Amino acid sequence: MKKSLTAIVATAAALTVALAGCSSGGGGGTSDDPNAEVSFWSFTGINAKDNVADYLEKMPDAKIKLTEVGSTTETATALTAALAGGKVPDLIMIQNDDLPKFVESSSNFLDLRTLGGDDIADDYLDWAASAATAEDGSVIGIPTDVGGLGFAYRADLFAEAGLPTEPDEVAAMWKDWPSFIAMGEKYTAATGMPFVDNIETSVFFSTVNQVSEKYYSPEGELVYDTNPQVKDAFDVAVDTYDAGISAGIAAWSSGWAPGRANGAFAVTVAPSWILSGIKTDAPDTAGDWRIASVPGVGGNWGGSVIAIPARAEHPEAAWQYIKTMLSAEGQEEHFAQSGTFPAATSAVASQAVLDYTDPFFGDSKIGEVMATSVQQFPSFYNGPDTTPINGALLNTLVEVESGNVTAGEAWKTALTTAKQAIGG
Repeated sequence: MKKSLTAIVATAAALTVALAGCSSGGGGGTSDDPNAEVSFWSFTGINAKDNVADYLEKMPDAKIKLTEVGSTTETATALTAALAGGKVPDLIMIQNDDLPKFVESSSNFLDLRTLGGDDIADDYLDWAASAATAEDGSVIGIPTDVGGLGFAYRADLFAEAGLPTEPDEVAAMWKDWPSFIAMGEKYTAATGMPFVDNIETSVFFSTVNQVSEKYYSPEGELVYDTNPQVKDAFDVAVDTYDAGISAGIAAWSSGWAPGRANGAFAVTVAPSWILSGIKTDAPDTAGDWRIASVPGVGGNWGGSVIAIPARAEHPEAAWQYIKTMLSAEGQEEHFAQSGTFPAATSAVASQAVLDYTDPFFGDSKIGEVMATSVQQFPSFYNGPDTTPINGALLNTLVEVESGNVTAGEAWKTALTTAKQAIGG
């Protein structure tokens, strides 16, 4: 799951100091007691407290000490510092874009095959499990979820603009990205209002997460600056800006939550994990929203794994949490409670997931849309610099919408910023 793509990264040293007093993980020997107190580091904004509470209901003798470190990036930075010699937690949640650099140093983590069997990864979507599998075959993490893509749209506002309102009709009308832009132009012409919230997350990040090759080749070589699939995705975002249909309201900016509620835009990207935020931010719009598939093929934004550091103090108790909460049954339950989409293959295909709807979203076929999205996802290799490259390209598009970078200079600026971000 992913909370923010533009979070300010705290220094490793500062986070180490901050966490030293709140973590019971360490390196002073291990314990096989399955009921030992487990220290668990998670990032914020994903209802980790609720998941831990569910676990404690299932396992009343268990003990969990949860620390919500900060953003996904801050959590990865804290883990890097801990692995370098500080106290490590027993459980750590790692967001998928931050995962490659940890997989490269797989000896810092327990090979979970030693706890769950050689075929443990077979229970999860292949591309999700592969992301946490090292070259030597060791499995350093178990997928907690994936980020099936959908678009959330205001059916009431579509009706006012004379556009279709049913998800199947909407999906057919924006079957590809040029059709999406054309639909947005019709909406804006009819209402005088922006169609989509922004070009960086709702358009570019959706499009670039539909590719078969992203910033790295399958062999692990950087290709972000020469890959036509990335350039095409970026161009779709710039074309959306040029069409004049974007509100220019960045995700997680001060205007984003009010915009969901007041009709400042009619469409926003909606990976499964973001749906609960729409309900929180815009409670008075219950029943007005719908969920439809995104233009083009399916896609994925987000997902994470839970790992056990090699120096974890209580690996058996930590494993008990993983095998209980990340089982197919556990992921089905969590999806129903929080919208976090399962990574377990049997859960994705289960009738409980496929039939999932929510009256807030007009009983749209949310489970079916998300399942189709992740099943169609072509997948690609993520490398250690995926996160800073993402940030550079996204932030350049934010600057375009802010008027600080022209559309004509956007791609050149994005590449320059990306090269600086990765020290190239």
